[in-house]
Amino acid sequence: MDLAYSLCGFLVGALVGFTGIGGGSVMTPLLILLFGVHPLAAVGTDLLYAAVTKALGAKVHASRGNVEWGVVGLLALGSVPASLVTIFFMTRLIRRGSEVTHAVTVAIGVALLLAAAGLLVESIGVPTEAQETGPSTRNCSRLTVLLGLLLGVLVSLTSVGVGAVGIVVLRHLYPRLPAARLVGSDIAHAVPLTLLAGSGHWLIGDINWELLGSLLIGSIPGIILASRSAHQVSDRTLRRVLALVLFAVAGPMAASDFV
Repeated sequence: MDLAYSLCGFLVGALVGFTGIGGGSVMTPLLILLFGVHPLAAVGTDLLYAAVTKALGAKVHASRGNVEWGVVGLLALGSVPASLVTIFFMTRLIRRGSEVTHAVTVAIGVALLLAAAGLLVESIGVPTEAQETGPSTRNCSRLTVLLGLLLGVLVSLTSVGVGAVGIVVLRHLYPRLPAARLVGSDIAHAVPLTLLAGSGHWLIGDINWELLGSLLIGSIPGIILASRSAHQVSDRTLRRVLALVLFAVAGPMAASDFV
């Protein structure tokens, strides 16, 4: 089983390195549906897993000049306080109560639907007229902060969204930025957000440390190798396939059939 976890970590790590997507939207449902991990433990463990793997990916992307730090700062301005507030309210709930587990599982399903829809939209691309105009600088900054706020709540509750939802919105807010730079910026922003949210789940007691170690053994080489060659990969088809998989998984989870 440890080998299966490590292989799963390698595949998801590679997916994150290539596209900036796959940490929560793939890993969390895999842990719940394939390995039978408790939903709250899956979310908490995946958040710390994502913090480590995306820190490595961000380092590689930054060394290649693929991080727009101004965008990262605006996202964090919204996501960090939103994550703190979300974790605060979660600590006030019953840790293992069936109602909380049900709510988190349904939230994961809804987040997967959003992620899948975002992937489909992203795979279509940005219209030429949007690339030529785009939002004004002031509106773009405000919308980026609001996006960060949404991601802070969504990721803290479900560990899903920082890649799939974040990337598609950023692409429409910053249509002139190259795809590799958008991916690098999204991964860099995910580092403080997932570390903060994961630390909150650690305080709640929702971390499976043995599982986390097995995942990291596989994911670290996966994300490093993929991040070094991300600029050479056309990921549009990959995003469409991933979107279909997420749609198939999201329905049962939104119906909370696994609690």
